[in-house]
Amino acid sequence: MAKPLTTSTRTGRTVTRTGTATNQADMMAEPRRHLLDLDDLAASEIEGLLNSAEGMREIAGRDIRKTPALRGKTIITLFFENSTRTRVSFEQAGKILGADVINVTASASSVSKGESLLNTVKTLQAMQIDALVVRHPHSGAPYFIANHTDAAVINAGDGTHAHPTQALLDLFTVRKHIGDLAGKKIAIVGDILYSRVARSDIIAFQKMGAEVVVSCPNTLLPDEWEPGSTLGDETGFGGLQLARTVDEAVEGADVVMALRIQQERQDAGHLPSLREYSERWGINARRMAMAKEGALLMHPGPMNEGVEIASDVAHGAQSVIEEQVRNGVAVRMAVLYALCAPGRSSRNGAGNEK
Repeated sequence: MAKPLTTSTRTGRTVTRTGTATNQADMMAEPRRHLLDLDDLAASEIEGLLNSAEGMREIAGRDIRKTPALRGKTIITLFFENSTRTRVSFEQAGKILGADVINVTASASSVSKGESLLNTVKTLQAMQIDALVVRHPHSGAPYFIANHTDAAVINAGDGTHAHPTQALLDLFTVRKHIGDLAGKKIAIVGDILYSRVARSDIIAFQKMGAEVVVSCPNTLLPDEWEPGSTLGDETGFGGLQLARTVDEAVEGADVVMALRIQQERQDAGHLPSLREYSERWGINARRMAMAKEGALLMHPGPMNEGVEIASDVAHGAQSVIEEQVRNGVAVRMAVLYALCAPGRSSRNGAGNEK
């Protein structure tokens, strides 16, 4: 029986990764049933998904973008938070593969009438679905759902916890430009404490051998993390470098990624003002000039231009932000195919872990 994905937790403002990683032999024994996080995926598994996405990218780029790969499969996107990129990307990915895709939002479902998450999942389960793509404001919700359905569950973002397909598409985009990531410097600037994208990207890039450096205001960094230090293995993010300044983080970087700053961070007193944040941590032309020549500029979106990223660099020659969106379709096609292809679906309960 395949071991479940490990979970990650936040206690107070400490970021930790817990659980025992599944060894590679166990993971190769049978197909993975869910994609909830990247914690215990081996580099070889990630590499396999990225290689599959290469073929999917070619399909997605055709004039006629239809394949019968998942014909007869039913995929539901269940979003309890607003989304454009991720939801549309999964919908397009499923339809290109020939699946029937049904979109459900919390505001248009019985959740708005007080129905529990469990009852919602049970209702959908009764419709014999093959995959459930979930975005939820509470960390861990996709794990709960995975324990109560035979369908494949894909985490499309849960609370402040994880966003695995975003990390996979970021890896895919970088690999297309610079190849092997071993030894490459990845600078991530922004809300490290609350960002599920930051957490998943740190895990993903480290697994592929990259050196990750982060920079943000001290108020958006876990209390135990000290700027100027390198985290030990006991934190679950061993080797992560905490830069003292954003200039230190981006200097010589192969990739610079800006993270979205949410208005509620200022409202909660984490930031003195958005203007000050832009001056001290915003990614602009001067800071991009400090990175390695030809360095990539990334952003998971949606962008606050003029806050965490300047408009001229966001739409400049080094930016691959639009490419990230395009690659998201190919990567999500690869994930859906890996979990739902004929012979791999566990909808009828085969191998169900509860």
